[in-house]
Amino acid sequence: QVQLVESGGGLVQAGGSMRLSCAASGRTFSTWTMGWFRQAPGKEREFVAAIRWSRWSGGYTNYADSVKGRFTISRDNAKNTVYLQMNSLKPEDTAVYHCAADPLGDYSADDYNYWGQGTQVTVSS
Repeated sequence: QVQLVESGGGLVQAGGSMRLSCAASGRTFSTWTMGWFRQAPGKEREFVAAIRWSRWSGGYTNYADSVKGRFTISRDNAKNTVYLQMNSLKPEDTAVYHCAADPLGDYSADDYNYWGQGTQVTVSS
């Protein structure tokens, strides 16, 4: 059974940094797309970043415009773990962050069949 467990959330001041982790279990995820989404109160779940497997490069990444240049997604296939390094955090980054996995995931939440419970990130001004 596929399980995704996020960790690393908490409270940080604006301008600070935080790293989220997502530990995956139940199968090997090295060729799957791993994504991060977030959902703020009263808003829809939105795409943050994804990392896809590539036969030639080992993986390539995509980011939402709102986080490009500040967030970095990475993966450690040996540990079945994906990370989201968040720098220069802003109050508008406050949300519950969810990890997602799918063999063919893309930008839409509908693309992903497996989800973690989420971890709260709060950025104070």
